[in-house]
Amino acid sequence: MDQDLKQILFAEEEIQKRVRELGQQISRDYGTEGELVLICILRGAVVFLADLARSIDRQVTFDFMDVSSYGADTESSGVVRIIKDLEENIEGKHVLIVEDIIDTGQTLKYVVDVLQTRKPASIKIVTLLDKPERRVTKHVKVDYNGFEIPDEFVVGYGLDYAQKYRNLPYIAVLKPEAYS
Repeated sequence: MDQDLKQILFAEEEIQKRVRELGQQISRDYGTEGELVLICILRGAVVFLADLARSIDRQVTFDFMDVSSYGADTESSGVVRIIKDLEENIEGKHVLIVEDIIDTGQTLKYVVDVLQTRKPASIKIVTLLDKPERRVTKHVKVDYNGFEIPDEFVVGYGLDYAQKYRNLPYIAVLKPEAYS
């Protein structure tokens, strides 16, 4: 597996430290008012959700959406599909979308637009990784950002290529020959 990696961008300790900082900031910003629902975008954000939730010092609930625009490719197709929708009603609740990585922003804009029709009290976004230079959709406001990264294909800590590499405890750049 290591032979497929070009370089490690963020070590496990660095990720854990930043996730704790994000949890503390979210705890301060939301306080104790209202219900806070963490909506995890499957599958990549599951590892991030688990660590982030334990770093938030207030009551939260979870729900999950599986949304795809990639398939087994390394580039977004631009066509967004909801594969699994929420189980719970979010009307009147504070929603925090937990995303692993924001690339073009098209998928996330679609998710935000769908969730806004369900009348939550608020919608905010937390992402572990952000590729701002790839952003096509400028209308996506990232409220909490773990790390900005260059335009490289990354894996680990939940992020995958064709469902592989999710279990790496760090985030690394995948060599192009590993996916070409």
